Amino acid sequence: MLPLPSSATTLFALGLISTAAPLVASIGALALLGIGFALFSAPNTNAVMSAAPRSAYGVASAVLATMRLAGNVLSMGVVTLILARHLGGAALAPPVYPGFVRALSLAFPLFGVLSVVAIFASLARGNPRREATPGA
Repeated sequence: MLPLPSSATTLFALGLISTAAPLVASIGALALLGIGFALFSAPNTNAVMSAAPRSAYGVASAVLATMRLAGNVLSMGVVTLILARHLGGAALAPPVYPGFVRALSLAFPLFGVLSVVAIFASLARGNPRREATPGA
């Protein structure tokens, strides 16, 4: 359960980054976020696939991939809306950096909150492993 809280914490921390923050702080936080996601992804896939009977592995895998893609698309849509609200149609250049950072300071904590919600959703599912049944 450690990867999700560390990912949520990192997202909240990224929301505090300012234009004065050193580049290494951003790189380190993003690396920590990536590690948290990597540590969550494999066990989550295992839990989902373990909950499906062998005859439905293809469907379970397709549903898992579809949910991941839907999450990516929806999160990119939210980020696009936030950036459009703060930057309008301006190109990303030094004059708009403060607006860009304000947008990020809203987006990262928002996704941090969603990660906390995901922690409780993950805890609510319980243990998906079940006894193997002969012929399954």
